[in-house]
Amino acid sequence: MKRAILALEDGSYFVGYSFGAEGETLGEVVFNTSMTGYQEILTDPSYKGQIVVLTYTQIGNYGVNEEDVESDRVQVNGLVIKELSPIYSNWRAKKSLDEYLKENQVLGIWGIDTRALVKRIREKGAIKGIISTVDLDPKSLVHKAKSYADISELDLVQEVATKEVYHWNEGDWDLRKGYIVKENQKPLIAVVDFGVKKNILRRLTQEGARVVVIPPENAQRTIEQIKPSAIFLSNGPGDPQRVVEGIRLVRAYMEKLPIMGICLGHQIIGLALGGRTYKLRFGHHGGNHPVKDLRTGRIHITAQNHNFAVEPESLKDVEITHINLLDQTLEGFRHKHLPIYCVQFHPEASPGPHDALDVFKEFINLACQTQ
Repeated sequence: MKRAILALEDGSYFVGYSFGAEGETLGEVVFNTSMTGYQEILTDPSYKGQIVVLTYTQIGNYGVNEEDVESDRVQVNGLVIKELSPIYSNWRAKKSLDEYLKENQVLGIWGIDTRALVKRIREKGAIKGIISTVDLDPKSLVHKAKSYADISELDLVQEVATKEVYHWNEGDWDLRKGYIVKENQKPLIAVVDFGVKKNILRRLTQEGARVVVIPPENAQRTIEQIKPSAIFLSNGPGDPQRVVEGIRLVRAYMEKLPIMGICLGHQIIGLALGGRTYKLRFGHHGGNHPVKDLRTGRIHITAQNHNFAVEPESLKDVEITHINLLDQTLEGFRHKHLPIYCVQFHPEASPGPHDALDVFKEFINLACQTQ
């Protein structure tokens, strides 16, 4: 077993063992409270620029398969776990977690006290860190961690967004058939890809939409060409204030077409409507966050992954529809006069419960009404 060190910018460090690739990796250290779904977490583009700590104790026991991915590669900068399972067992598994990280050139560290690490992140807030298997000098590593740019200064969307327009026709997963292909015709939804998760595309397709995914660069020109029924703004990494193209897009079409956003898309809509965003102390990352729908009083258990939030007091002419019951942060709103609707959480629910899937049905119905 090869030694590895995780060092934080506050001067603390944790000694463990290496798995996956070797070398060094820097990033903002965050923790995820989900018990399962590590493959979905690893491939979620919203984690670009971050080193993810998994709070569940044993990871890797069901291996890695070819279907439970949210993008075409591992997106996290690094992975931190308590215990790496020496074996894996699942009927769909094709390889181990260790092999998967090696293939994707992503570093992992295991054998450290993740409870102590999470406690430190909760106390200090978002903190920069480094994993290394080549430099085992804690002082040197702390210095390197301090030199890493703040995530607000990085243009992470450009690293994960598509460069080409493409069509999507894959729906829900079937036990015997795998993902079901659906050839829908209307409504046509233009999904602006800031780092979209595949399961968002699957849910839109499953609910009856014809989906075309477009790059954020020159999105207005593309939308003029394809003439969609509605616009969907995806999730993605980093600070929403850096996504200027997305903000301009919403302002250009908010009186012309229905618009929906999830996560980063929600924040972009908030900024486009004149609101303000701010960085959370340590973010929301996990599959067990309670969110209240203020319209019905119903409580949804949601999957979340975001470091920024919208200030509800800064918004005008909107109805607040959802709030987080853990810290009362804004989780959803809709415009009072325009067909604009967005949520901060991830209703596609992979991993996580299926409480909030009606969000997609509501948007598809809205798009159908404008045809």
